[in-house]
Amino acid sequence: MKSGERVSVRRVGELGLIRRIRDLAVGAGAPGVLTGIGDDSAALAITPGATLLATTDLLIERVHFRRPAATPRDIGWKAMAVNLSDIAAMGGRPRFALVALAVPPSAEVGDVEELYQGMQEVSRPHGVAIVGGDTSSSPGGWMINVTVLGEHAGSPRLRSAAKPGDAVAVTGVLGRSAAGLAFFDAGRDQARAAGLGPEAEEEITRAHLRPTPRVSEGRWLGSTPGVHAMMDCSDGLATDLGHICRESGVRARVGLDRLPVAEAARAAAAALKADPIEWAAAGGEDYELLLTCDPTAVEELGRGLKDATGTLLTAIGEIEPGGAGVVFIDGRGRPVAMPAGYEHFRG
Repeated sequence: MKSGERVSVRRVGELGLIRRIRDLAVGAGAPGVLTGIGDDSAALAITPGATLLATTDLLIERVHFRRPAATPRDIGWKAMAVNLSDIAAMGGRPRFALVALAVPPSAEVGDVEELYQGMQEVSRPHGVAIVGGDTSSSPGGWMINVTVLGEHAGSPRLRSAAKPGDAVAVTGVLGRSAAGLAFFDAGRDQARAAGLGPEAEEEITRAHLRPTPRVSEGRWLGSTPGVHAMMDCSDGLATDLGHICRESGVRARVGLDRLPVAEAARAAAAALKADPIEWAAAGGEDYELLLTCDPTAVEELGRGLKDATGTLLTAIGEIEPGGAGVVFIDGRGRPVAMPAGYEHFRG
């Protein structure tokens, strides 16, 4: 780009914009900053042996949620859950939250109360307290910004810690949130007419509206020496694993036949004539934990995580030396093109 040229955010893209902001941020390299912009949370040294984790996420109506498909309680749940997930991805313990809220003056007080009830519903089991925030009027829809502060007594798990030879693994199942979004896009009546059953409908819509932050799983994995890099699946496996590869200077090979695709997502895909593998690889907002680990530790990690939390861990690929990037392969080892996950500002 030429010096002085006016460039749109759409042209540089979300990742390009983040890189520019990171280059300008005064926190980069500052005393006490262990990890700044570029990971799920900032990691800050506050006292010897203790690390403060700080993360924030902004949810905007018609970008991150749609009303009336999402109730105020659903919106509050998700706004808090995505931040708890970021702390979990570092292997930390979430402690406190601040909430900034902008709503139109015509918004009903009862809806705002339900929003906070949703936040409390998902944060209470993890001992997280809402301790402050801000309110403002909005000229358009609802906007909710949540900041969560957490802690880690050891070394937070970073995106930049993947090593050649590592196994790539993911918790739980994939594709349910993308299936839920497709369900809402298609319409309830159309999906039901196409044969989607009530149990699958309930599972995929709940996964989309009220994702489960893997806090217990993150703390368990974050205390295990065999786990190297970790982050949550928010923008889609293809994009998120790409972040790990980029920050670690490695590449990844993932078997599509190894992905733990949710059975409810497969049922929805059959009804809506979609590809469940594509939802699992690129759909986003599953908020499962994506990690790399010592390949000899995969089975032991899987057993330990299942015993400790009841959650499955599935090995889906390997980390290789070389340039950053993710290659998906089919059951015969042939490369398969997968769409990129979600990115803001994409034109």
